Amino acid sequence: MEKKKVQDIKKEIEEEFPGDFALQQIHIARKLLAEEAKEKGITFWKYIKMQAAKTKNVVHGV
Repeated sequence: MEKKKVQDIKKEIEEEFPGDFALQQIHIARKLLAEEAKEKGITFWKYIKMQAAKTKNVVHGV
């Protein structure tokens, strides 16, 4: 993902949730994951499931 796109997302979220850093971080992460899923041509939830499966495989040594 382009650095400019990431910066735009951060700016948008910071304006949407001023003064709440924790909420900003949650929404920034969610939007970045959604953009990554979009770039791969899959749904947000399918992308999340894929990432969770990767983590599970790493943790369990699969």
